[in-house]
Amino acid sequence: MAENLAYLPAVIGPGTSSETVPYYYVYDYNGTDITAAKANYTTYGVLYNWPAAMNGASSSAANPSGVQGICPTGWHLPSDAEWKILEGNTDTQYGVGDPAWDGVGYRGYDAGKRLKTTTGWNSNTGTNAVGFSALPGGYLYNSFRDLSNYGNWWSSTDDSDVVGPWYRDLKCDLDGVNRLNNMPNLTGFRVRCLKD
Repeated sequence: MAENLAYLPAVIGPGTSSETVPYYYVYDYNGTDITAAKANYTTYGVLYNWPAAMNGASSSAANPSGVQGICPTGWHLPSDAEWKILEGNTDTQYGVGDPAWDGVGYRGYDAGKRLKTTTGWNSNTGTNAVGFSALPGGYLYNSFRDLSNYGNWWSSTDDSDVVGPWYRDLKCDLDGVNRLNNMPNLTGFRVRCLKD
């Protein structure tokens, strides 16, 4: 998808979280009225904790992931491996399969810059070279954070040896793509779906 998923079956304020119960959030909205929340989500979409993103499915590292999760029929939540393919196809220096993509932290030469939109970021706007149109929608961790500075997205891949599932983030002042799994699955990140 060239935009963040905006499916909102329920909504809750930022003070409620869980590592097992699915929760859905809209940045800067603190309530439970879906209609009112929808007035705030048209630009950035919905924030999902990992249980909501997975929608009862088990973790998958496969390519393709095979995890529909919260995505509509015919689409799936990309695995860590699928994110690496996107990064390798986007970066102008490190291609698909390069060991750089197996690293943790900000990797690549310019994949992040090429994934970001040309407006909306506090600094170092992108080129949107591949039409991914990444926006700096912030995230939820105990409170809403970093609108205009970060964009964060879940994968379908959990690493049981660490705190939480693999995710990606882009930062306003960096050109790489961050690959981490250091946030618990109660954190609210965005979802991008990939066509089956």
